[in-house]
Amino acid sequence: MRRVADDWLVNQVAYKIAAEIVFSTDPGKTMRKWRLIFGLTQKDVAAAMGISSPVLSDYEKGKRRSPGINFVGRYVRSLIELDIKRGGKVVHKMFEGTLRLQHSVIDMVEFPAPVETEKVVSAVLGIPLTVPEEISGHVYGYTVIDSLSAITELGPYDFVNLFGRNSMRAMVFTNVSTGRSPMVAIRVFPLKPKVVVLHGPKTPDSVDELAKRLSEIERIPLILSTADSVESMIKSLRSLVR
Repeated sequence: MRRVADDWLVNQVAYKIAAEIVFSTDPGKTMRKWRLIFGLTQKDVAAAMGISSPVLSDYEKGKRRSPGINFVGRYVRSLIELDIKRGGKVVHKMFEGTLRLQHSVIDMVEFPAPVETEKVVSAVLGIPLTVPEEISGHVYGYTVIDSLSAITELGPYDFVNLFGRNSMRAMVFTNVSTGRSPMVAIRVFPLKPKVVVLHGPKTPDSVDELAKRLSEIERIPLILSTADSVESMIKSLRSLVR
């Protein structure tokens, strides 16, 4: 499970850097800035990308047309992979303020295209507990959270980071006993997910009645996952990525 969390952290760093380069008025200059932040030479990065140093130099100096998304993706991944080989100091420093999320977020994925909410329910082998009529429309991603870790480590201002790029997502809580704490948190927080999934309770009757009531008040479907393990559930969720 730690590997999945590490992947999530790396993806967040990659999104941040790539977005800054793509939307920059001077992509080459921004690329060079990030290379220097990572303390890497053009030779090192070019070798990791499988291109020559002069080609990379031309991009950084703006002598070539703006790099495409694929090129930027390769560039960013090379920066990160080279940093990780040296201990990942820059990657982790970038997320000093939110590293505690790494222990609470098991997996976070943004779907490249909207996915029907019903497919998410099926993927987690879910049993709808409340407002089944709201299981409609689409979700744009999901977040899998270790609820025990979240309760002990996350502060009130960390919760917003669990929503990734948008709130129209499935919020999946693992290590749940009754589901009361997750639903109370969702009740008091202004952002609301499209659907909430609980993994842990063995039967629908094991889910807290207040949790069910809060989901009805918020009109957020509460789903009980019957997946054998968190790993198998994540594997099934990831299969929805097209």
